[in-house]
Amino acid sequence: MAEQRRAAPWQPERLAARLPFLERRAVLTAATRGFFTARGYREVETPCLVPVPGAEVHLRGFATRYDPHLGQGRARPLFLRTSPELALKKLLAGGVGPVFELARVWRNGEVGVRHAPEFTMLEWYRPGLGLAGLMTEAEDFIRAVCPDVVAHAGVATDLRLPFERLTMQAAFATWCGFDLLATAGDAAALRAAAAAAGHAVRGDEDWETLFFALLLEHVEPRIGRERATFLTHWPAPQAALARRDPADPRAALRFELFVAGIELANAFDELTDPVEQGARMRADAAARVALGHEPWGVDADFLAALEAGLPPTAGIALGFDRLAMLATGARRIEDVLWLPLGVEEG
Repeated sequence: MAEQRRAAPWQPERLAARLPFLERRAVLTAATRGFFTARGYREVETPCLVPVPGAEVHLRGFATRYDPHLGQGRARPLFLRTSPELALKKLLAGGVGPVFELARVWRNGEVGVRHAPEFTMLEWYRPGLGLAGLMTEAEDFIRAVCPDVVAHAGVATDLRLPFERLTMQAAFATWCGFDLLATAGDAAALRAAAAAAGHAVRGDEDWETLFFALLLEHVEPRIGRERATFLTHWPAPQAALARRDPADPRAALRFELFVAGIELANAFDELTDPVEQGARMRADAAARVALGHEPWGVDADFLAALEAGLPPTAGIALGFDRLAMLATGARRIEDVLWLPLGVEEG
């Protein structure tokens, strides 16, 4: 038998090292439930096995198959969910009101200091709330459950300071030197604008590839550091489930939250139009096939829920393990997991 490179995560020395973080994670979990219950949210549990695991083009899922015992029912492929988002919106369409879920989710291939293939996502949705109100509530929540100052990888954020609200357009104008929304979806226009601003451009990048390269190199390293930052109003092609901004349809009503240099949450003012949503989902399903990812279809039951009527709603998905890292001072995501999978060990 091959020699183990590290002790198994259940062995006393490794488990003892994680216990202080795990005990504080338990306190964080209880505080999270208390925060949302006090605000009138209902905690729900939605299925982990689903016919369509999510709406994201670039995520990879874990596929399985339902085989009914003794032929009782229909055999069919299923997936472990990448997010509970579609299920939670079905409940909203059914009239359940404000909801939250501490959901176990799975994303194939993810590994690293802040990534694991199986992790916990905190999602909450409140009918009648807009993007600005959701930012206020997210800020209240983070302050309620975390220490005043949190840090990761040498970056410290003082949560007592007002969270910054920065549009994507302003961020690109400041650190990339051009108007991003003037190029939205137009690869040639983005390449020309980036080159004119002095950025290296290959000449064959599609719009999305170049957008993310510039975002990761020039914007993200400068936000969510001394104080937390909401990066808002993303280009419309980057918000598959969000409404377009009525004031500027080139942008979508989406934000990401950055704290201590960590991307912590992603939020939408939710799209409620079933026709537009169906068209976006079909386009995304085709894009998955073109990229060579495993195909999955469109969740017809979700579109039926939109047709029945999803109330105007804002919702957010927050990486709970990352929040636990910040709240406990853990260096790696495995420090806040009871039995980390250890996929990086081979």
